[in-house]
Amino acid sequence: MPVYTDQMNRVVDLPLAPSRIITLVPSQTELLFDLGLDKEIIGVTKFCIHPEDKVKQKVKVGGTKQVDISVVKKLKPDLIIGNKEENERDQAEELMEHFPVWMSDINDLDSALEMIRKVGHITGKADKACTLAKNIEQQFSNLTIQPFGKTAAYFIWRKPYMIAGKGTFINEMVKRCGLVNAFDIERYPEVISEQLIAAKPDVILLSSEPYPFKEKHIAEFKALCPNATVKVVDGEMFSWYGSRLLKAPAYFQSLELNR
Repeated sequence: MPVYTDQMNRVVDLPLAPSRIITLVPSQTELLFDLGLDKEIIGVTKFCIHPEDKVKQKVKVGGTKQVDISVVKKLKPDLIIGNKEENERDQAEELMEHFPVWMSDINDLDSALEMIRKVGHITGKADKACTLAKNIEQQFSNLTIQPFGKTAAYFIWRKPYMIAGKGTFINEMVKRCGLVNAFDIERYPEVISEQLIAAKPDVILLSSEPYPFKEKHIAEFKALCPNATVKVVDGEMFSWYGSRLLKAPAYFQSLELNR
């Protein structure tokens, strides 16, 4: 019997190839579909939006942080795929009492690629997953952006302001854009206007998710940091760590943040 270990170093007992999968993370949901597991996926969250034509046909099991465990139990999955950061610990542990649960833990490109390979292994799609991971790795190695010393503040929320700090996958992607995080703070802290002004970021990135920043918000940040370059960016390119990573390097190149 094969032994499967998730990214939290937990052994996941799965005697047979899974045929009833619930996925609790949007970026991993897209990955599973791209690996060809359309029939095996039986449940997704309400935030799983890609691929649109396929996720709408699946049962919704609540949100990433508010999973409806009663719905999950009715679906009787033989594998649940979640994430340490995006799913609530208490809910994940409750699900582990009833079903095999494989958890990812991702904060950089290497751990994202490991997740893709491991998910491929546990779902019987190892070859396809390894090819995908290799292609993503190649795309990033071809990224020609060089570090150019500018600092950046990446905003994920408004009222209150929240940023992506150090130790996050988003921070890793910001570095791939040649930028340095303007805030030496871990995880996703709240910041006030005075902190932003004091940080003097060269670039301010307003993410399209989870808060839906729009072009109309640029003036708000320009008023605080008039010398900064302010851009609304596609949050999926910075925070989705599944197969969407194939598209990220070209997107980062197109931002031309070093100009």
